[in-house]
Amino acid sequence: MCAQCMAAAATAAAGATGIRAWLGTRRWAWLTPRRLRRATVALLALGLVAAATLSGTG
Repeated sequence: MCAQCMAAAATAAAGATGIRAWLGTRRWAWLTPRRLRRATVALLALGLVAAATLSGTG
């Protein structure tokens, strides 16, 4: 794996983790622990797809 790909993956994971942390600090009634867990999985999956799609070599 090239350094650029690793940097893109790390950035995507950090962004997903940051959004998840931001969501976790909110006191929304609809955001139960189960939904937060699902949001975490979805955010990490989206980050992985974005890193794989946007940082590929042409």
